[in-house]
Parts: sequence; structure tokens; C-alpha cells
Amino acid sequence: MAELTIAFADITGSVSVYEALGNDRAAKAIRRLTQWMGSMAMDHGGQVVKMLGDGVLLSFSDNLRAAECMASIQEQHVKRLAQWPEQLRLQVQVGLARGEVVVVDGDCFGDAVNVASRLCDLAGPEQILASSRVVDDAVRQSIRSRNLGPMSIRGRLEPCEVYRLEWQPEVMSEHMTTPSNLTDMGHISKDSVLGMIELGSPEGSKSFDLTDLPLTVGRALNNDFVVSDPRVSRQHARIDIRAGNYVYEDTSSYGSWVRFASSDNVIMLRRQECFLHGAVEISMGAPFSEKGKAGIVIRFRVVEGSMVLGAVGSEETTMQSGLFKN
Repeated sequence: MAELTIAFADITGSVSVYEALGNDRAAKAIRRLTQWMGSMAMDHGGQVVKMLGDGVLLSFSDNLRAAECMASIQEQHVKRLAQWPEQLRLQVQVGLARGEVVVVDGDCFGDAVNVASRLCDLAGPEQILASSRVVDDAVRQSIRSRNLGPMSIRGRLEPCEVYRLEWQPEVMSEHMTTPSNLTDMGHISKDSVLGMIELGSPEGSKSFDLTDLPLTVGRALNNDFVVSDPRVSRQHARIDIRAGNYVYEDTSSYGSWVRFASSDNVIMLRRQECFLHGAVEISMGAPFSEKGKAGIVIRFRVVEGSMVLGAVGSEETTMQSGLFKN
């Protein structure tokens, strides 16, 4: 077995591109982007393991060069996006993990591959999420990062310590600032400028401020947000804030399916958790569509104009920098 850093780089926003360009032209545009990411990896000493349709799987023997490559891909691609029409802006999200990997016939298998794939799913557009093995002393000295805390990863018994690599030159990181103490919120008033979050369901919507967190969602009347549907568990989920990010934790019997407005991917959670960023829809009790059936869908957003630390502004604006706005 070889110790490698594995990178999953996935493209978001392809649905609008297919609608705007048609299947053939959109497929060519996406293929050019994945090929460009592959060439960037090879320039940094990496290898292309395989193309994945809307993404690419990469491997690196040098951990630091892997992180530098992903940061360079994000930085250069964002500059290119500024010249693209709005409906054609394909963004990139990345998951990085390091560990022992089995290479068979050119393909890679192992825990690092699974973790990198999962972190890619959890990352937002233009974000790089990495495991603690990636963020060692060498990477810390070259690329700024923010510790997002432990996160449950499907297929692993122990939570994974997750970091966000801050590739934007202007973004402030934990190495440049002291994070606010989010565990002691008692001094914050109900009218705090820190903002409000809003949950909506077919039965209506309700707003909460940071002093209401953590809050519970479920069928039972003692929940903070009640969804009276038989597909929803008595206490289906818990929403909290951790390291400046909103966290959705599924506590249900049948699971939750999370879909971000900026991504085509759906994350399935069963007794697991994920960060909430951007506009989010959550199907509770069943997938969004399962042979004509669907779960009850709730919506999550931050009220427009609020100044929530590290969360989302409106459906069009995402704060990318943890505790601070870009």
C-alpha cells in the first residue's frame, strides 16, 4: 500500500449549463474543465486516477503539492469564471484526504478515497474541505486553514476532523484571527445583529436567532420547529452552529436528504450530519423522489441582510470565510 493524498474535484452548476448549451456542447465544456483540472494535477506531480463525468479523482504522493494544486485550481478557475456568462458558471468543490491507499489496475481504494469523496460532497462551491492528515505542519505553513471540527463520515465509526483550506488571498483564517466563543451565547440579546435563520415547510415558516440554537425539528409538539407528517420522526433533526457554520444532524429513523441550490448532488444522512450553506432543501423521511413518493420537504435559509457568523446571507450570497465575510 502507498500513502497518498486523494483529491475529488466535482463540478457544480451543470444543470443550468446543459439547459443553456444543450447536451453535446455542455458535455464538451465539462470535459474540457475536468481535463484542465487533470493537467493541473500532473503539473503538480499528481496523477489522474479517473474521470467521473462531472468530476475527477486525483492522487498525489506529495501532500503539500496536492493542497497547493487544489488551491491553484480554485484560484485560477474563479478568475476565468469572471469572464463567463452567469448561466455558464461551472464552479468546483473539492475534498482532500490522506492515508494508505491500495492501487489496483490504476484505480485507488481505501479509507482516504472514501473520506475525500465524502468531503467533496459536503463542500460548497469554491470550497476545499480536507482531513486532518492533509493539514499537517507543512501544509499549515503554506496554506491557511480553518478547523471546522469533527464531522461524521458515512462508513467510518469515528468522526473525522475537517478543515477548510482558505485559498482566497483576502480570506482571514484561524491563523490570523481569534474565533469568537460560540459556546457562550448568553450575553446576546434576542434583537442581536447576528441575524435570523428561517425554516419553512408546507405548514408555514418560523424564524430563529442564534440564541435559539440548538433547535430541534420533528413531528412531536415539543420540537422548536414542528412538522406534523407521518414520514417525519418525533425528533427528526437538530440544527446547531459549530465553528461558525450551521450543522444539520439527522436523528431520525428513516433519514434525511439534503440538496443545495448551488449543487446537483443530494446528500443522504442517517444518524449523520452535514454543514448547511447557501439555500438548502431537506427531504425528511424519504428521498426527494422515490417511485412517485417523496419525503416532506423543509427549507433552510438565513434571513436576507443578516450578519450571521460563517453562515449564509441570502439565497444568492454565501459567506465563504468561516467567522468572517469575504
